[in-house]
Amino acid sequence: MQESAKVVFFDEIEVEMPVITTFSAMMFIFKHTKDLVKYIEKERPADQGTGFVPTMGALHEGHLSLIGKAKEENRLVVCSIFVNPVQFNDANDFKLYPKTPEKDILLLEHAGCDVLFMPEVEEIYPPGEEMTEHYDLGYLETVLEGKYRPGHFQGVCRVMRRLLQTVAPNRLYLGQKDYQQCLVIKRLLSLMHFKTEAVICPTLREAGGLAMSSRNRRLSEQEKIKARGIFEALTFIKEHLEPGAKENVVSQAGDILKRNGVLADYVEIADMENLNTLEVWDGQTPAIALIAAFMGKVRLIDNMIIRS
Repeated sequence: MQESAKVVFFDEIEVEMPVITTFSAMMFIFKHTKDLVKYIEKERPADQGTGFVPTMGALHEGHLSLIGKAKEENRLVVCSIFVNPVQFNDANDFKLYPKTPEKDILLLEHAGCDVLFMPEVEEIYPPGEEMTEHYDLGYLETVLEGKYRPGHFQGVCRVMRRLLQTVAPNRLYLGQKDYQQCLVIKRLLSLMHFKTEAVICPTLREAGGLAMSSRNRRLSEQEKIKARGIFEALTFIKEHLEPGAKENVVSQAGDILKRNGVLADYVEIADMENLNTLEVWDGQTPAIALIAAFMGKVRLIDNMIIRS
């Protein structure tokens, strides 16, 4: 039998929402920055820390694992749901990005999240405000996702700067699946002299190895099976990469993708610290394999650490 858990929205709206289990704690939901800041300033723990999990919604177990990790290490856990329009260089991708706010709220409440920030676009980007800031991301902005999605990481930095200034967390929790984005955000923390620690957490996978992603909701069951070829290709690289030139193993990984009907944007092996391309691997440098590919009309990314 379902119980009813109270979720409070801070523009004076209070609703009852069904959840599977009863919880003693209450999750507070804010739509406005000023209300969120006021609440965090009042509730911020003096010594046990504030953890922050930024998301674009359509939550899955990967997101919830970040909430769980944040709860282990902090007394106050804040999550945000905001589909950031300025990081999409494909208008259709933005339009089709899955949105499941009611389900997301239930999942976060069930996970024990303390605070949820769900702003409208106008709250993050006030009308009339010019977005002229530019972030010096160096090499990170020219390769892989930076190359195939021009402007994407500038958009990521714009929203993350606003969110970090609002929440001012001790720790920021990010998923390894978006590894290049993790490095970009770490660069942003350095550029802005934020004192927040970035915590990168392992990728969670569906049965068969497909990395959990909100975009998986757009795949048919048959496409999900074929998309497992990305994990298969990454595993092949990890198991077969030896010191020396990488061309042969990368080529064979590409063949695995083709056999599964997956169209690659890139299959790359890079230095784990800075994503410099490794044309020749010395067997010692920390390395990571990265793939971006289309399954049908859905673009998926994934990676696997070769040597850390």
